[in-house]
Amino acid sequence: MRKITKEIINKSIKDLTKEALSIRQDIAKKLIERKVKPEKNSNTIKILKKRLAVLLTIVRQKELTKESE
Repeated sequence: MRKITKEIINKSIKDLTKEALSIRQDIAKKLIERKVKPEKNSNTIKILKKRLAVLLTIVRQKELTKESE
């Protein structure tokens, strides 16, 4: 998870929000697909949710640092 956060920290807020939007869409698609056809790897949704949480946390940290400056 540390590698992921190092990659994310270097991105801009706009890029992070775009990525968060695409992850949300992927989660919604996977939830629908899971009802129709269950996957062998059931952890994909959990992994996507964790990545989304990390993204949103870093976006918020960047927003707060801009406000304090």
